[in-house]
Amino acid sequence: MVEATAPIIRLYGNLIVPVRAVSDDGVPRLLDEVTGRIASESARGLILDVSGLAYMDSFVTRVVRDLALIARLMGVTTVLAGVAPEVAITIIEMGLELQGVVTTLNLERALEQLARMQREEEAYVSGHAQGFGV
Repeated sequence: MVEATAPIIRLYGNLIVPVRAVSDDGVPRLLDEVTGRIASESARGLILDVSGLAYMDSFVTRVVRDLALIARLMGVTTVLAGVAPEVAITIIEMGLELQGVVTTLNLERALEQLARMQREEEAYVSGHAQGFGV
């Protein structure tokens, strides 16, 4: 039960998606909207802001994880922002995993983390391009 109820925001080449709990029917629409915007806007990063969620059950956690993995397959780095303490505790108690998903305390730190990861990626690519005489 998850949906982007607020508009998807573009900021510094990244997309920010506020995630809210709703019906299961919203999941395909969320995936279509986010992946469509990633492709059409050549997004470099994706922030999934879950600060508005009071809980993340196994279904919501899977949807967030899947969206992050889909974005990664599209070449986009994803950061999960705003996991409340009670949500983090519940995720651990339920034995759920968000393997491969970078998390931050809030939106500001998510933007900082994406910028840092993008700089590291650019340095890596630049270093390898120089090694090939490009």
